[in-house]
Amino acid sequence: MRRLSSILMLTVLVSSLFFACENENVAPGDQIPEEVYSRLTQLGFSTDGLTRFEDGYLVENDIYLTDSDLQRMSPGKDIPAVEQYSTDNLVNGPRVIGVYMPTGRKGFSSGEQAGLDEAISRYNAQNLTLTFQRVSSSGSADIVFKRLNRRDEQRGVLGSAGFPTGSGDPYGTINLSGILESTYGLGTAGIATIIAHEMGHCIGFRHTDYFDRSISCGGSPYNEGDGGVGANHIPGTPTGADTSGNGSWMLSCTDGSSRPFTNHDKTALDYLY
Repeated sequence: MRRLSSILMLTVLVSSLFFACENENVAPGDQIPEEVYSRLTQLGFSTDGLTRFEDGYLVENDIYLTDSDLQRMSPGKDIPAVEQYSTDNLVNGPRVIGVYMPTGRKGFSSGEQAGLDEAISRYNAQNLTLTFQRVSSSGSADIVFKRLNRRDEQRGVLGSAGFPTGSGDPYGTINLSGILESTYGLGTAGIATIIAHEMGHCIGFRHTDYFDRSISCGGSPYNEGDGGVGANHIPGTPTGADTSGNGSWMLSCTDGSSRPFTNHDKTALDYLY
């Protein structure tokens, strides 16, 4: 079982081995058009590590965007160094959000199922206007977990999600690795943090260290801008990234440890919902 000994991105394991594999033997269909790079740059997104994913692209490690998304977005603006951020679109409440995670050979392990239960418990303990509840079928769910294909799992993708719709619904799909427990050796609390992070995107949260991803990921400082979907400071949260304890659940990168909501996270959740 592989042990985590360095920073683990919420979607891509930072490993020279994985990067080497990604850069070799790229199939023609996997090549990304230059106009996609240009559009993402225009919108304010980083194109570092940009890859093909499902029917679109995996941007900034865990944001899923399609060609249609790129066309409808408008260029954003730089944002200041303040603590918590939300998108322009939020989920209409009060409401109960049904969540479905499949089991079985093509589904998720007992450890990952337990991680989802813990993530739901963390949110529901905050007494928000949004309540998460597991449902027994994908047809009755607002958010459906889908297991990544083997290729994406093996190249280190851990999860991805999008942002709320213009009509006020949560983003409907979380793509999650099925090897968080078996390959990365993560426990329930670490898996819950990854799941809660992706759920946070679904209801409109952006990365806590959006103004400087190097705070949690290392490397050079980088302000990602609002990406055309909004990066709005949440009143009542302080300037600077929340690194108290193990840090905010919405920091860009994690070491695989548990990150329950900090006091500033709770302030942000309470303000929005």
